[in-house]
Amino acid sequence: MTTDSPLVVISPHFDDAALSLGGYLSRLDRPKTIVTVHGGPPAGPAGVSSWDAACGFASGAEAYAVRMAEDARSCELLGAEQVALRHPDGPYAPGARLVALEEFLAGLDPAAEVLVPMGTDQRDHQAVRDQALAALAAAGRRLPLVYADLPYSGALAEWGTDGAEAALARAEVHGRAYRDLRAGYGLRPVHNIRLDREEWAVKRAAVLCHGSQLAALAVKHRAFLRYPGPLESELIWEPVPRTTGLPGGRLGDDTAIPAEAGRSTPHPAAGNGSRQG
Repeated sequence: MTTDSPLVVISPHFDDAALSLGGYLSRLDRPKTIVTVHGGPPAGPAGVSSWDAACGFASGAEAYAVRMAEDARSCELLGAEQVALRHPDGPYAPGARLVALEEFLAGLDPAAEVLVPMGTDQRDHQAVRDQALAALAAAGRRLPLVYADLPYSGALAEWGTDGAEAALARAEVHGRAYRDLRAGYGLRPVHNIRLDREEWAVKRAAVLCHGSQLAALAVKHRAFLRYPGPLESELIWEPVPRTTGLPGGRLGDDTAIPAEAGRSTPHPAAGNGSRQG
């Protein structure tokens, strides 16, 4: 993939790309698009989900309008085009097939490089991962890159160290998505990022744009915005079909790649728990 080919990040919710990849995206001087899958308004008088209520909203429609504006500011800071698909947030359409995601991926520029979430500890993320992989396969496209969902992966004590992958492989809750993918693919780490202070400042600004959700995230993930901390480290893998000869089950420390430019100082774990919305 050439360095000037388009980069497309599939983000389950409005804040996921900034939280998980804000540092990586800020480093890239190439066309970038952040595609929010659950980027549509609730249909009809949907009331308010428990997540949106915890974030201070009286209705799902109000939450949607605020988050669209927040996301536009965040995308601008990261130098990315904003695309919002029509699916409402998960609680407003539970279990719905992500048709708009399939349509978007089917019509995507063949030169584009796609990133999808690992799907850690959150059902909307898992559905986006699985349906994106299926849609890309149906279109005959190459496999996407896979990124670690933050702050979920950052709940591991080993996150931000060279032992992060090995910890994901054995973690009872936060490693399930990692093990799911390993069942079908080898996972070759291609970016192991540690942000320096200047890069962190850019990512922090992009994350803070999504202010309507940060207080609710902190209930379960505690001080996830601290520096050094869990958002300082970002991991991206390339899935490799097992038939390519990649040794099965040989991930973690023996395939870890050195941290890219920045610190590798360990930090205390963030709080455990799942996002509700």
